[in-house]
Amino acid sequence: MKQLSVYKIALGLAALCFLAALVLILIGQIALAGPLLIIFFIALAIGFRGYDHLKGYSYTTTIFAAVTTALYYPGYFLEVNGFKLTGLITPLIQLIMFGMGTSMSVKDFVGVIKMPKAVGIGVASQFIIMPVLGFALANLSGFPAEIAAGIILIGCSPSGLASNVMNYLAKANLALSITITSVTTLLAPLITPLLMKFLAGAFVQIDAVAMMWDICKMVIVPIGAGLLFNKLLSGKAKWLDDAMPLVSMFGIAFIITIITAAGRDSLLDIGGVLILIVLVHNLFGYMLGYWSGRLFRMPERDCRTIAIEVGMQNGGLASGIAKEMGKIATVGLAAAVFGPLMNITGSILASYWHRRPPQDSGEPIGNEVNELAVKH
Repeated sequence: MKQLSVYKIALGLAALCFLAALVLILIGQIALAGPLLIIFFIALAIGFRGYDHLKGYSYTTTIFAAVTTALYYPGYFLEVNGFKLTGLITPLIQLIMFGMGTSMSVKDFVGVIKMPKAVGIGVASQFIIMPVLGFALANLSGFPAEIAAGIILIGCSPSGLASNVMNYLAKANLALSITITSVTTLLAPLITPLLMKFLAGAFVQIDAVAMMWDICKMVIVPIGAGLLFNKLLSGKAKWLDDAMPLVSMFGIAFIITIITAAGRDSLLDIGGVLILIVLVHNLFGYMLGYWSGRLFRMPERDCRTIAIEVGMQNGGLASGIAKEMGKIATVGLAAAVFGPLMNITGSILASYWHRRPPQDSGEPIGNEVNELAVKH
């Protein structure tokens, strides 16, 4: 009861801060509202931890607190003692990908053999639907060329680990989800640069070969090291298994914060419209991903899996690519906005499907789903 009261106090504090910030904004004192908005998101994140149905939103709310801090006080996130913090983005991506590798094994690719149709549809949908949607939205947006290219970049990126979590919550086919994520991630060094060259070449100059190498450094090398680590030291470094999810969460939040600070001026100019476009990109990804499965008469469980895999992108990798292009403050903006938004929409969709178990017989392969749920 005592703990629950702390969570209630936090939610009460969040409500008071929000109301006070709203009053300040309405009377034109936007600068003074900053600290109150930051406290609002932090208190909200703490309050959410006390309720099972809200706990999943705590991390995303924390990211909003960090983003708000970066918007109001960008100087703290640009450089420290002359060192530009954008220099940390690539190492953080590599660390996150290493963590992904340590949680992977050959079993994650068995699905390609056991359910080739489902994996093929999922991978094809991922690399067709989101890039085409991104290209269409970029052309309709009227944004400066580099920011528009960022919308295409997030569409051309593979699915991320967050999609596996959402598929587990949605009672979808977790084995299929992990296989699609693994395959699209390993294909990214080849397919993402080619798609960017073809779709975004009119917006910004794309060196496809250089981008292939950059993605290999950020994806293939660290995942390979993680796989090797898992093979040689599986079960012998429990502290690392426990630490990597936390490291990944911190890394993604820190990357989003750095990008927000770097692109603050652009976000203040176009932030509302960019959020709307990114939201449309995300929601249409879910819808078209789901119906691509339906088109090929896939079981309901697999359709849900493909929907979430298509709608949820690896924003961290997109941010790393933007940094390697030297355009983190422009090309990287869409990825910074997409990450928090997809976690909110993904959680809502997963919760909705969780309460409505699939009625068909499209079951995951054997008991693998239980193993993979624990492992991931």
